[in-house]
Amino acid sequence: MQIHDHPHAGPHTHQDEHVVERHGHGGRWHSHGLVHDSIKRSREGLRAVGISLAVLGATALAQTLVFVLTGSIALLADVIHNFGDAATAIPLGIAFALRSHRAERGAGLFVVAAIFISACVAGIEAVRRLINPETPDHLVALALGGAIGYGGNWLAAGVRTRAGKRLSSPALVADGNHARADAYVSLAVVASAAAVALGASVADPLIGLGITVVIVKITWDSWRTVRGPDHDH
Repeated sequence: MQIHDHPHAGPHTHQDEHVVERHGHGGRWHSHGLVHDSIKRSREGLRAVGISLAVLGATALAQTLVFVLTGSIALLADVIHNFGDAATAIPLGIAFALRSHRAERGAGLFVVAAIFISACVAGIEAVRRLINPETPDHLVALALGGAIGYGGNWLAAGVRTRAGKRLSSPALVADGNHARADAYVSLAVVASAAAVALGASVADPLIGLGITVVIVKITWDSWRTVRGPDHDH
């Protein structure tokens, strides 16, 4: 808590959670509280992260159920990525709770690492399926899984991007752009279902490899967004 001079008679004080001003007018005192900007930023960031985590978590769980039914490697690649994307909300939430720009940058780097790991896992699974082919079934459910991924990622992208721009948070903006790109990646799962329905079963692991390439590109774009001079407030 800090006490310093004030144009009105008497001192006023600042506390960590709120700014509290005490004024003397005509021998009488009164006070009023103002929520500090860093507190507002922290709360808004946590709200955005929490909403996107809930949306992507529900999306990935729904897609997992569809994968168990269909066995599609293209859908598995999307599921793995969506779970990883949901998990990136955790370090971002911690950074906003700490109200630290340096922690936000660290969380952004964690986001990049998570995206890259998901690309590796998806790529390995796609290659394995090329070596040991398996044709996915329940194609209508498979297409539905892709549509679920598209809707969930598009919604999460809007929440993250709008909040990131309001809060001037490169990490949150990068995560929003990442989710928006994932929405289009999920459409590839719908394409996989269509290709298999037309008799091109090899299209499923090939589309899984294509998704892997897109994820790698997203990794690079996210790295370029979050890197920069390290600073803290």
